[in-house]
Amino acid sequence: MNGLENGCLQRFLNYLEVEKNSSSHTLTNYQRDIMSFADFLSQNFQSDLHWQQVGVAEIRAYLAFLNERSYARRTVARRISSLRSFFKFMVRENYLEYSPLVRIRNPKLEKKLPVFLEEFEINELLDLPTKERLGLRDRVALELLYATGCRVSELVGLTLTRIDLENRYVFLLGKGNKERLVPLGNTCCRAIIAYLPLRQQLMTRYHAEAHDFLLVNNRGGVLTDRSVRRILDKYITQLALHKQVSPHTIRHTFATHLLNHGADLRVVQELLGHANLSTTQIYTHVTTERIADIYQKNHPRA
Repeated sequence: MNGLENGCLQRFLNYLEVEKNSSSHTLTNYQRDIMSFADFLSQNFQSDLHWQQVGVAEIRAYLAFLNERSYARRTVARRISSLRSFFKFMVRENYLEYSPLVRIRNPKLEKKLPVFLEEFEINELLDLPTKERLGLRDRVALELLYATGCRVSELVGLTLTRIDLENRYVFLLGKGNKERLVPLGNTCCRAIIAYLPLRQQLMTRYHAEAHDFLLVNNRGGVLTDRSVRRILDKYITQLALHKQVSPHTIRHTFATHLLNHGADLRVVQELLGHANLSTTQIYTHVTTERIADIYQKNHPRA
């Protein structure tokens, strides 16, 4: 990195990991974004440039560089956000007096409404897994995604000790190791109860290393998030849905259906584990748009 010493970046990554409990995925993204900026500076400015010498001019030059190469707005916004956090950290640690990002605005982004499944579509999806062998596990995975609105990482990380079938709730461990309590419906609880003997059979038969995770693969090991996506893809193909559906789509579906049935926005925020209400408000746009569409289609004088 020449003058852009790697020590500051490493201390920043340590701060994210230890104090912010950031995931390895988040750390990788921050490191890649900051290194990209450092490479740009090394190639376009003096080779012995230090972080303390980076100013608004260098930031604007980098933005121009990204725009000239037609980077997507979301990519530009993410990179600027990464740099903003990095320079803010250096100010906090007294490496810098001020951040050059203070005078830089993030590019405006178009708000994309989340894709979700209609109620009949999610019901058809949940009815597809059979009661034979791994179908029991698949049903639990799909039921939990829709019953709790959990992220796929929260699903595969769910352990038996975090599930209370008697009182029908589950503790989900979300971003930043923040725990939240989410109720479970009768249907989901019954699916888990039916699946548990299979889980034990697979672990015993294949002498799997002892673990407490709920969902297992076909040899009793821990199910991965990639496997969950493959499971979902399998059933979406059977449904022949013309939508791009991922585990996060089921999360969107969970939130949208709750709001459609009158749930309070702040309750949905708590259930989803969103730190800010503004993140949850995207779903109000979905429901408002849906209401307008229904009105246009059904009102005699619309």
